Amino acid sequence: MAALLAVLAVVAAPRHQIWVFGCFAAVVGVLVATAGIPPRLMARRLLIEVPFLGFALLLPFVAQGERTEVLGLPLSIEGLWSAWELIATATVGLSLSVLLASTTSLPEILNGLQRLRLPALLVQIMSFMVRYTDVVAGELRRMRIARESRGFEARDIRQWPIVARGAGTLFVRCFERGERVHLAMLARGYEGRMPMGDASGAPWSAWATGLSLPVLFGLLALTARA
Repeated sequence: MAALLAVLAVVAAPRHQIWVFGCFAAVVGVLVATAGIPPRLMARRLLIEVPFLGFALLLPFVAQGERTEVLGLPLSIEGLWSAWELIATATVGLSLSVLLASTTSLPEILNGLQRLRLPALLVQIMSFMVRYTDVVAGELRRMRIARESRGFEARDIRQWPIVARGAGTLFVRCFERGERVHLAMLARGYEGRMPMGDASGAPWSAWATGLSLPVLFGLLALTARA
């Protein structure tokens, strides 16, 4: 909840106040250092943002409106501000997500979402996705090794039909595995909800500590708007 509210505060901050995004980044940096997350690990997980950064860098070239020259290139002023806003908000928001994922286990996150009354079906879908991503990746790796051991190399478009048949086979295997898992869960008394473990929930001190982050971000955003 604290991470979600903090991201909303970052999005609400005015893009022309560059200093406020520097403050957001500084707070996130302090939290990362306090949590003991290695900078290399943080940077590696932030690489997922690269496609969005590429899209943002195109905005100054394709946006309309008044233009200015930067290194001899005519760029849209509105596009520059839009690119800056996209890069700043996405980087801070993703950093908060990485911070959450690095300091809180996935079962705890799923239990928290269930306690916050997120629809049970969505929680189950996320739970199965988290649990079986590695299983599907392992199945895909074994199929790739089997193809390569038989001399297959995807060099050009002529090999696409073989890759497509492999994807279809992977889908069938995953579907059958899902059916077996579902039958096993029903045999063990599954009734549509995942077990929640400790029913006491988080104490008020934990809520106060966690919500101090979005309160700080909210105050910074309000100050920037004022």
